[in-house]
Amino acid sequence: MILLSDPRVAAVPSADDGDEFVDLREVPELRLDGRAADPAGAYARLRAGVVDRLLAAQRALPGGLRLLVVEGYRPYRAQLAIFTGYRDELRRRHPDWTPERLHRETTKFVSPVEVAPHSTGGAVDLTLCTDDGVEVDLGTAIDATPEDSADACFTDAPAIVGTARRHRQIMVDALGGAGLVNYPTEWWHWSYGDRYWALITGAPCTRYGPVDLAAARSVRVSAER
Repeated sequence: MILLSDPRVAAVPSADDGDEFVDLREVPELRLDGRAADPAGAYARLRAGVVDRLLAAQRALPGGLRLLVVEGYRPYRAQLAIFTGYRDELRRRHPDWTPERLHRETTKFVSPVEVAPHSTGGAVDLTLCTDDGVEVDLGTAIDATPEDSADACFTDAPAIVGTARRHRQIMVDALGGAGLVNYPTEWWHWSYGDRYWALITGAPCTRYGPVDLAAARSVRVSAER
């Protein structure tokens, strides 16, 4: 299992081909959940290449199932806050852990900001739902931590059986078949074009680098004026 803390991830050369961001609120074919919504709407934005692959994955799902997108792009500050918050929680629970173990265990749930897939617009957190929007059983809640789920959030967790295991395999087949890669400690996290994707697929560099969407929008507004 390769974690985002692995030095090989950070060593992947970062490039950006300029692929545009798409607002999923304008893509009716995909269901978008509001639990991670932010005032700026960052959660609803993904690179066009990712959206194309999500649409392909959805077409590969069995009848009666749809993708339910929870979060796409995540700004640097939000990523940092989540990382430090979970790290500090683990430090309180395990004061005996070395700094190295603390960092490793933190990255099982949250990416370090320097390699964060969500901040490129190439990563998405999602689950499955029925045609009516009712979430199906995936074994744990989305965003369940390794600490609190006893690692049941791991995609291939042996404790997950039956219907939940079948649903996870459906996601793996559809999303993997569309060219996305899964972060193995989080069944809901899939990405394309980022450093983790590049390492797993053998790509020579990333397709997407980290982006400050707020700054980019500010530049565009100034130019229009």
